[in-house]
Amino acid sequence: MDVPDRAQVVVVGGGVIGCSVAYHLTRRGWTDVLLLERKRLTSGTTWHAAGLVTQARPSAGTREIVRRSLRVFETLEAETGLGTSEDRMEELRRQASAGRASGQRIEVVDTERAVELFPLLNPDGILGGLYYPDDGRGNATDTTMALAKGARDAGARILEQTRVTGVLTDGRRVRGVATEYGDVEAEVVVNCTGMWGREFGATHGVALPLQALAHYYVVTDKIPGLPANLPTIKSSDDFAYVKDEAGSLMVGFFEPGSYAWASRGIPADAEFTTLPEDWDHLGPFYERMLGRFPILADAGIRLFFAGPESFTPDGYYHLGEVPDVENYYAACGFNSIGFLSGPGAGSVLADWIVDRHPPMDLPEADPRRVVPFQVNRRYLEQRVVETLDRAYPVHWPFEQRERARGIRRSPVHDRVAAAGAVFGELAGWERATHYAVGEDPDGGPSFGRPPFFDAWAGEHRAVREDVALFDISSFGKISVQGRDALALLQRLSAADVDVEPGEVVYTQWLNDRGGIEADVTVTRVADAEFLVLTAAATLGRDASRLRRHSGEAFVTVTDVSAAMAMFSLMGTRSLELLQPLTDADLSDHAFPFRASRTIDLGLAMVRATRITYVGELGWELLVPADVAVHVYDTLLEAQPGLRHAGYHALNSLRMEKAYRSWGHDIGWADTPVEAGLGFAVAWDKPGFIGRDALLRHREEGPTRRLVQVAFDDPDVMAYHDEPIYRDGVLVGRLASASYGHTLARAVGLGYVGADHPVDADWVGAGTYAVEVACVRQPVTVSLRPLYDPGNERIRR
Repeated sequence: MDVPDRAQVVVVGGGVIGCSVAYHLTRRGWTDVLLLERKRLTSGTTWHAAGLVTQARPSAGTREIVRRSLRVFETLEAETGLGTSEDRMEELRRQASAGRASGQRIEVVDTERAVELFPLLNPDGILGGLYYPDDGRGNATDTTMALAKGARDAGARILEQTRVTGVLTDGRRVRGVATEYGDVEAEVVVNCTGMWGREFGATHGVALPLQALAHYYVVTDKIPGLPANLPTIKSSDDFAYVKDEAGSLMVGFFEPGSYAWASRGIPADAEFTTLPEDWDHLGPFYERMLGRFPILADAGIRLFFAGPESFTPDGYYHLGEVPDVENYYAACGFNSIGFLSGPGAGSVLADWIVDRHPPMDLPEADPRRVVPFQVNRRYLEQRVVETLDRAYPVHWPFEQRERARGIRRSPVHDRVAAAGAVFGELAGWERATHYAVGEDPDGGPSFGRPPFFDAWAGEHRAVREDVALFDISSFGKISVQGRDALALLQRLSAADVDVEPGEVVYTQWLNDRGGIEADVTVTRVADAEFLVLTAAATLGRDASRLRRHSGEAFVTVTDVSAAMAMFSLMGTRSLELLQPLTDADLSDHAFPFRASRTIDLGLAMVRATRITYVGELGWELLVPADVAVHVYDTLLEAQPGLRHAGYHALNSLRMEKAYRSWGHDIGWADTPVEAGLGFAVAWDKPGFIGRDALLRHREEGPTRRLVQVAFDDPDVMAYHDEPIYRDGVLVGRLASASYGHTLARAVGLGYVGADHPVDADWVGAGTYAVEVACVRQPVTVSLRPLYDPGNERIRR
């Protein structure tokens, strides 16, 4: 095989995503592109894709990916999602509102309209559905071959039957790939290896958790008189979709009970792989569809297809630069939506590579979100199956995964469990979402008030009116030490972190365009020692950013998260509880806001930091893991019956105070000027990344602003992605929302904007509404926190 010894970009994998990356790179003028495919193009999973192009995606970023895909497809048809229960219709209406916030055309249809669109449908039990007139379908193989031809015609080289055995790096930067025929030098490498992504990444130390599962569809014999170009029907309550296919019907399934395939390693000769028929498994689901589409009862079956598709632990694909290796990108694990997302994903990556920054905000797909244990085979066998199982059932607010749990636990896990904790999971951590006090035992999941609403409200009010204890040990903790530690953090941080030891600085880390890459606190422990605190979900990307920018500096970056428990003691009476337990003076004068010191507590020594994420007086306590139980017991003994609080209360408290959360309210595309975080910027400090762009942005004036939103109707529940209207015009969407128990209404944060710079006068002059489940609800909008705007309560 004549493999060139260099290329500007090497794309590994010849499915729809790899070919799309190559195609879009050539469209951007990068023609020195080499695509290497281990077997033949489309032979992994692309060849058996059902060909659906559906816009109903779970986040604004993934919806934008599909919008980019739609621009690639030439012939579009429509899709209709059905609702057969009031709960399903509520989900569909909320889905419609979220889609409209992303600019999608969506029609909520009644039963009569649904049958009009798809006459073969049995209307019994159907309450309505959603109609997406811009959704479509296509042939995955034809699309992939067309992308490959377009790339070749523009100068890209595509080699089949060429196995890549690894990725070559110099430790920090990619330098090429190794193939069975020799090495290829490259400036950029893109891993588009599909269901081989985890195995391929493991050959060079990159963690990309995904697992192939068995996926099914059935194609009937030709059906005489079958109308052509019918909408695709997604009947989620039946775990199935139906579309016409050249005079036949295709019935595909996202059914519970699938199973992992080749979890110990995909066979080396795997190509155009099919799996054995399993009617014992699929039969009951197909029988359900006979009732929904009676015409199927008289139609023979021409093809029963079972093939492998790759799924990820959280249901989001891996798209972007991998941790710690510059110019190495991943695009794999597409959860059976590779065809509809592939053309858009290739477009995004091409723009990212050429422009050297992502063209859109997609933190949920960031490969740096991965936790190392997630590539464990047994973990994937359990967790990833649940991704497929939950694809079509109703997606409830506060929903949690059930499998592969209990991996990471706080040192006081058993203590908080005994106190009634109901646990959720994030990055493997078991975390108390709330405590089961006064919970409605008969209540089920709901888009309205959840069954734990009263317990949640009690925890929230305890912080506002008394004192409560949070176990937040899952927070990320990064030690940065060495002669050049200060210089590194000063370059990354928009705020000035050159403070005295024992002080905490709240800061953002920016990119060259002034966008927010991280939202952290930095504690100066000693002259050359700092502690960075971040969220559990962003620990990987923040640690990676520190390592990447450390270069040849004399500095160490160490994840010390597991070494310390972390408790948050918050509320008006927190000082009253804590002061008798220590000899340290915790008064305002001796221990001011943003002070951080090692103090005695009980019989132990802990780091106490006076700071808050809930808008009340309080302390965060960093406790060595070996004394965590003792410190916890000391706090409980000091106040028997001390109220515990969980992450639902933490979220609702921070929402009332309009405190931002990275990945929700702020991200790489949002600047501190837009996000209302200019107070955290040391404008006169030279040399920090993004300073010049931020100064220009401040001078020009932002065209969008982050605002707090409060619903007038106290019974409305909002969550995220709901569209915001100003004077009847769509101007933004909610980034996050919760119920504010002090304000007695749902509150949220979201951006509003126009095609010109917007200021406080423009924001205040409008009349606003937020669309929830297709109903526009009046809201109050404010640039200042609606709760304690003067910060009086945190400084008592």
